[in-house]
Amino acid sequence: MFYLRLARGYRVLDLGRWLLTALAGAVVAAFLLRALGRAMSGPADGHDALVRLLWCLPPLASVAWFAAVAARAVPARRADRITGLTTAGAGAGRIRALIAGEVALACGAGAALTLLLFLVLRNDIAGPTLADELGMGVALPAAAPVTLLALVPLTAGLAAAGAVRPAETLPGRAAAEPTGFGVWRLALPIGLAVIGLALELIALRPGAAADGRPIHLPAGLGSTSTAALGGWIASAIGLALLTGPLLGWAGRLLALGRPTPLRLLAGRGLTAQAGRLGAPLAVLTLALAVVLTTVRYWLGEPGSADVLPAIEAGLVLGCAAGAVVARLAELRTARRGVADALLRLGAAPRLLFGAVVLRTLMTGTVLLVTGGATAALAAAGLR
Repeated sequence: MFYLRLARGYRVLDLGRWLLTALAGAVVAAFLLRALGRAMSGPADGHDALVRLLWCLPPLASVAWFAAVAARAVPARRADRITGLTTAGAGAGRIRALIAGEVALACGAGAALTLLLFLVLRNDIAGPTLADELGMGVALPAAAPVTLLALVPLTAGLAAAGAVRPAETLPGRAAAEPTGFGVWRLALPIGLAVIGLALELIALRPGAAADGRPIHLPAGLGSTSTAALGGWIASAIGLALLTGPLLGWAGRLLALGRPTPLRLLAGRGLTAQAGRLGAPLAVLTLALAVVLTTVRYWLGEPGSADVLPAIEAGLVLGCAAGAVVARLAELRTARRGVADALLRLGAAPRLLFGAVVLRTLMTGTVLLVTGGATAALAAAGLR
């Protein structure tokens, strides 16, 4: 009943976040139930069943990531709700539990609807094309689907609870936004990017294809060498970790010298937001680079495309994009007071709009560099 009372005060963004979480949970539940159905209708060897379950990990991780970012945005977006809960006697721990429970409830609702559809299709409704996917003709153990589907709300709820900081659940309090990056936060990504690039160059040298046995990639992506795969993973992680520092440097570059008010506002704003905006943008850029590289390979090799990885890629991209939107909404709410103060001091609205446009252009440039480099290295390693 408490969650129903909270739902009565939902706005459009809150309802959209809840529905997106439920939809993502439903899709992951469909992947898990498909793996269960294939395991029941397939041979007794558990290797294929384990591979299918491993294919469910990327969408499950993406849903957890989206749940974490969306849950952290709740205290900033709904400060009135947090104030009301605090006035009613709820502490930081209970508020975190309520936010995590809301996320878990959404994922659980989506998983329950998928399970209902799964059971309906097993009742002699699905055609022969879906018989193997649903495990038709084999008795369904009651504990198996319940245990598998419990992973979806449990994982999302734990991710949401871990993402919300106790200081953010107090009215009028917000976590301090980091405006700088320490030496270790810069040395690690730069080192990974350099090591990955070196491994990639070693793998692309003449005659390197004859060294060792190739690694056959899933989703019909052909094969690659150990050095190329390891180099791409290291460089992709390094470039993703460098997204935040690069955004901060881009902001400082805008405010360099004697900047105009437009450059100053855009540069200072981008520098302040780089720490919290870098991670969601890095995940979205990495996922988009992998998807574009995969599509490019499929177009060059007709008949190599696979439907299941394409659906999973769509879910991962959707969750990553939703996380970016949630973080942008959180930052916009956090900076609303600054914008109001500038307007009261006489700043023109078009000045604030121009600062947003300039920040967006600089952010797009940084993402084009990191994402383009990631996609280029991935495409070079495929053969």
